[in-house]
Amino acid sequence: MAEKYIIVTGGVLSGIGKGVVSASIGRLLKELGLKVNSLKIDPYLNVDAGTMNPNQHGEVFVTEDGYEADLDLGHYERFLGIEMKSFNNMTAGQVYKYVIEKEREGKYLGATVQMVPHVTERIKERIEEIDTEILLIEIGGTVGDIEGEIFLEAVRELSFEKGRENFMFIHVTFVPYLHVTNEFKTKPTQQSIQLLRRIGIQPDMLLVRTEKEIDLSSLEKVALFGGVPLEYVVNLPDLANVYEVPQMLYEKNIHSLITSKLNLEISKEVEELSWKCPKTFKNLKIAMICKYLGTDDAYKSIMESVFLTGTKRPDLINSEELEEMSEEEIKILLSKYEGIIIPGGFGARGIEGKIKAIKYARENNVPLLGICLGMQLMVIEYARNVFGYKEANSTEFDENTPYPVIDLMEEQKKMLNLGGTMRLGAQKIEILPNTKLHKIYGEKNSAFERHRHRYEVNYKEFENMFEKGKNVPNKLSISAMTDFVEAIELNSHAFYIGIQYHPEFKTKVGDPHPIFKAFIEAIEQNK
Repeated sequence: MAEKYIIVTGGVLSGIGKGVVSASIGRLLKELGLKVNSLKIDPYLNVDAGTMNPNQHGEVFVTEDGYEADLDLGHYERFLGIEMKSFNNMTAGQVYKYVIEKEREGKYLGATVQMVPHVTERIKERIEEIDTEILLIEIGGTVGDIEGEIFLEAVRELSFEKGRENFMFIHVTFVPYLHVTNEFKTKPTQQSIQLLRRIGIQPDMLLVRTEKEIDLSSLEKVALFGGVPLEYVVNLPDLANVYEVPQMLYEKNIHSLITSKLNLEISKEVEELSWKCPKTFKNLKIAMICKYLGTDDAYKSIMESVFLTGTKRPDLINSEELEEMSEEEIKILLSKYEGIIIPGGFGARGIEGKIKAIKYARENNVPLLGICLGMQLMVIEYARNVFGYKEANSTEFDENTPYPVIDLMEEQKKMLNLGGTMRLGAQKIEILPNTKLHKIYGEKNSAFERHRHRYEVNYKEFENMFEKGKNVPNKLSISAMTDFVEAIELNSHAFYIGIQYHPEFKTKVGDPHPIFKAFIEAIEQNK
């Protein structure tokens, strides 16, 4: 159970950075020596984010304990520097599923099961399960969304029960700038605050998001109509780099406003943030060969992992377009890039384009990093073009391939029979000595890495393609193992490493995963 609660809501429209703002506030309070944790509430009916299409909802973030979450948990993990768990996310689907199952089991003793009190009680139970000094609760969506109302009611009830002095409601809202009349329009924000107040919640602080610095008179109008003291109405204009947000909040003294409102005792004074986000960026040209291009967030953690090494984010290239290109056309397109990333994914769409990019990188000594599906496709490309297994494939894409170098292993089939469909979460991998990967991990012999996949390298049937930890011509070197192949590499190549796991989920601000650091170093050395 938390001692103090900060509730972050959003208004006017989604996508204005509510998650980044919440994570930044958490980081500031952590810098003050306070114990902070977070809870992201997603009002959708999915039980978790595992089945969501990345083209619509962005990436699925995998926690250490194998939970498939909304990408906002990635912000919290990177900013706060702590590992998120399944209890850090609550969805409407989870809540309703619990209540209905309890009703079916007769646990409500014949009562008429209702939104209030039964659903709200379950929401409050979940909130109180998290033990910390300060709990940051971000409620997804915007005020006024029908699916979010029950969560707002639950936190309103909780603030009444636990004492309003232990709660701080922060409303993040957007004030558009109307270029036709050259003025900021505060009316949508006023209406958003009115919606919140009708629910019974009076915001204690307003964070006003704008394209550029807003004028004082507009802030005064927001304060007046919102019933919030002017000092608690803070403008957050757009920044080129989201990792500058904690510093901006610090300069605007938000930490002092929060600690004053919640009557928090600070264990240490902070004169300067120990915030090690990069300030300058290497102008390296990196291509990421993608199949999910419906939103910028589909590969969020990989993009941020590259960025947090102090390198500009990769360009996204549509793998389906590569399928229609000749080798010469692909060479012309990719020759301007100094490194290539093949990310994870599911399904056959765009796969052959990714394989063409892998062949180009291998043959032209271009640093290549394959993640999850990316590693599997590196094995398929090698089987086809080096071993001569021209019809090699994964049974995910071709059930009848004569060379199933990627397959659903017997161990995985047993898992399927038990209802689990994927290897999920952190698992211990053994890193083989005398490999590039071993050096990347500081010569550690093992590591815990997060997984999210169904298919594996079919090592038992195609053992002749591999050598364990050895640099043998025309064979792939296995550099990490469990019961399955976890990583492959070509030691003779500038950087040719494929990994079955997802290192991007372990990156923190000031501490990018070593694989990304090594990839960037290899690109610089190879230029």
